[in-house]
Amino acid sequence: MAHFRDLKRTLRDILTGQGWRVGLDGLAAVPARQLAGPLFSLLLDRDELVRWRAVEAFGRSIARLAESAGQGGGPGGGGMEAARVVLRQCLWRMNEESGGLGWGIPEALGESLARNRRLAGEFHRVLASYVRHETSGEGNYLEHAALRQGVFWGLGRLAQSFPELLAGEGAALLAGLADEDGANRGLAAWVVGLVGLDAARGGLAALADDATEVALFLDGELQRTTTGLLARQALARLDSAQIRPAQKDSAK
Repeated sequence: MAHFRDLKRTLRDILTGQGWRVGLDGLAAVPARQLAGPLFSLLLDRDELVRWRAVEAFGRSIARLAESAGQGGGPGGGGMEAARVVLRQCLWRMNEESGGLGWGIPEALGESLARNRRLAGEFHRVLASYVRHETSGEGNYLEHAALRQGVFWGLGRLAQSFPELLAGEGAALLAGLADEDGANRGLAAWVVGLVGLDAARGGLAALADDATEVALFLDGELQRTTTGLLARQALARLDSAQIRPAQKDSAK
């Protein structure tokens, strides 16, 4: 227990510092599996920026765990199966039977999947299911709006790395543009722009003047933006994606 507390304190000290990413690199000697428990705890930290940095640290540790040698069950064991075990723990924490609300878990899942293609291939549909209304028993739709925000952010983070994996989630993403929660509408707009979902143009245009404030952790920084701005940026991204193929065709 003392080791857990010490490691959590060390991690928190790193995450509150200016050079936090360099500080995380300095933990390379600590087995990635040992970081999971303290990072689960830091996803609930009182400081919003620490929580977001813990999300990135979690994803980095899971990617390192997946890429490490060995499948063993000891405290230092690693490999893909060890990473899957931690991600299954994430899914359990999202389950009502766990007794918790799963704060920070969808974000940590999305960050982890964005950093490892094999894990993304295995878990992306489960992550998307939390904003997918039930069809054929596949939905795990979250009624809590703030938790859906975490899912949409996680999907956006995944889409930054592997947008093709979300090509089949068009219905859920389009529904997100009409979410009752304004921040969810903005985050859904961010995701559809990254995925390149051209069918979202009408929904995005309808959000262009939405002034709802959205907190967006992007490139290691916590930004304050609006749903309207995210929608306009997504439309611009879709327009840019159309122009590029046209330019290629004209050059032939």
